[in-house]
Amino acid sequence: MKIAYKTSRGTFLQGDAEDLLLSSLTIPYKEKVNLIFTSPPFPLIRKKKYGNLEGQHYIDWIAGFACIFRDLLKPDGSIVMEVGNSWEKGRPVMSTWALRALLAFLEEGNFSLCQQFIWHNPARLPSPAQWVNVERIRVKDSFTHLWWMSPTDRPKADNRRVLNEYSSSMKKLLKSKKYNAGKRPSEHDIGQTSFLRNNNGAIPSNVIVDSPDDETSNVITMSNTRARTSYLEYCRDNNLKPHPARMPLNLPKFFIEFLTEPEDLVLDPFAGSNTTGAAAEELERKWVAVELEEKYIVGSKGHFQLFG
Repeated sequence: MKIAYKTSRGTFLQGDAEDLLLSSLTIPYKEKVNLIFTSPPFPLIRKKKYGNLEGQHYIDWIAGFACIFRDLLKPDGSIVMEVGNSWEKGRPVMSTWALRALLAFLEEGNFSLCQQFIWHNPARLPSPAQWVNVERIRVKDSFTHLWWMSPTDRPKADNRRVLNEYSSSMKKLLKSKKYNAGKRPSEHDIGQTSFLRNNNGAIPSNVIVDSPDDETSNVITMSNTRARTSYLEYCRDNNLKPHPARMPLNLPKFFIEFLTEPEDLVLDPFAGSNTTGAAAEELERKWVAVELEEKYIVGSKGHFQLFG
């Protein structure tokens, strides 16, 4: 376990997450972390180079971090964990291991499940290939879950920090101040002035999806198809292999803005290419990242070329 590198706001630690987070290195962070944002290895059937477990081993492994995370969190802190889908080996049916891991993690840490988010990435390749491409009996799997959890029912959060730009139709409505008021088929009674207040943006939904249509501006929009980023260019220039499970920078940025304030502390215990640390640095938050593989730590420095 060692300090791999530091920036003006953050520290990247190299080592096994479980061992490192139980070591003396994390004593300064006890009950100081405002947000743990992370994407641990998924419970996949096929082994990945960055490591993953299966079945009950995966459940026990995830649940084992619950108390560790709770000890690091502030009382009003949050955990946001991205976990993808998995399939039963040799069968065209989905596995429930990820869901069981969530329940075990919640129970072990006595956490509240504040809200579930879904990130839809339409650019993902069709999978599972056997059932989607060969036998054509399933459609492609193109979303992952993000589970927002906390030791309290009311963690620090403010959706006014993550408002989306109003759609063109809403801008027109605010200008004309005319719309169809009255009762709806859903039995909601829309008042004469219910939608005339300008709140400087639309509250986003819990579905994160790539869409060019500005009429869906209440949805968080982002994709993961950019071929030119400071991280990827740094890896190419230095003959480094990029991490195979990267996320778009705007994904952690959304939750960091939503759940923290400047100078708050963000932790990613499975940092990979350290997208979380880069997002935190850009948003003027302090951060700590943990990664086992040195090759991914070296490449992650590419994120911070923007900050000099």
